[in-house]
Amino acid sequence: MSDNRRRRRESALGPAELVLTASVARRYYLDGATKSQIAEELKLSRFRVARILNHAREAGIVKIEIDYRGDLDLELSIALGAAYGLRHCLVVNCPNLEDARLRAGLGAVAAGLLSEIVGPEDVLGVVWARSVMAMRDALGRLTPCTVVQLTGSLSASDSEDSAVELARDIARLSGGAVFYFYAPMIVSDATTARALRRQPDISRALSRAGEVTKAVVGIGAWTRGASSVADAVSEQERGDMHDLGVRAEVGGIQLDRDGRPVPTALTERIIGVSAEQLRGVPEVIGIAYGAPKASAVRAALRGNLVTSLVTHAEMAHALLGPDEKSSSVM
Repeated sequence: MSDNRRRRRESALGPAELVLTASVARRYYLDGATKSQIAEELKLSRFRVARILNHAREAGIVKIEIDYRGDLDLELSIALGAAYGLRHCLVVNCPNLEDARLRAGLGAVAAGLLSEIVGPEDVLGVVWARSVMAMRDALGRLTPCTVVQLTGSLSASDSEDSAVELARDIARLSGGAVFYFYAPMIVSDATTARALRRQPDISRALSRAGEVTKAVVGIGAWTRGASSVADAVSEQERGDMHDLGVRAEVGGIQLDRDGRPVPTALTERIIGVSAEQLRGVPEVIGIAYGAPKASAVRAALRGNLVTSLVTHAEMAHALLGPDEKSSSVM
């Protein structure tokens, strides 16, 4: 509202009405009195109290402002959450950092979210990813709940921990039951993968996927250096899958730019949950960093594989901007 318009609205009130409006607003917004209490105190109808409060906002006598100076960008969190219909959206307001420090910061925020929303009735699923490992490192407390490992492990130069350690460490902190298995995320051929999935520990853990109520995943772009899964296959394979339309991956599930699963030669070699199983989880929290991955994150959101997001301001701006074409394999 412009200052001139606000002054006109204020001048439309007589001095007594102006003081009454300020008194009602002070009692309601600063003192926490209810409309009924104010009506009784000032001998007004509850309807008139409500009308005075509405007029106070319209006239600019009352200005409601969100003033928060912590690490979260509340406005971006709200805008991005609304744009993609997310259950939870946390955008960290931080300068551009190298990946390791950015992962650590987002991991800490994701750990806080998990501590806040996981209850004893929940079954928590975890997918191996460097960002999820960073979340584990930051967890200080967690309500006792069952933890389920949802994928095998991939090696990474900056992480020696496996998916087994990820699941067991979180369960140890929580004090709940844990279902884990020893297996790589990617094996050499489909026959080996089928045989491994029949192993008791693997079968038992993956069969629990339908019980998972909350899961935490990373999101990768289908380019070298932007996904542990993409880095785990040969350049030829990566190029072939790109030609088939693969632009993103979540826990080894390959997606096109619109979030549709793309069956490839790799699909049958993955030890982990399927796209259908992950979509069946009521809340999947994605931890995403690196603005160049924006198209991949957008795909995961469009495909409903991720329903909540922890990210940073640069990524949020990219996701709220125009949808650019996914980058080619490098």
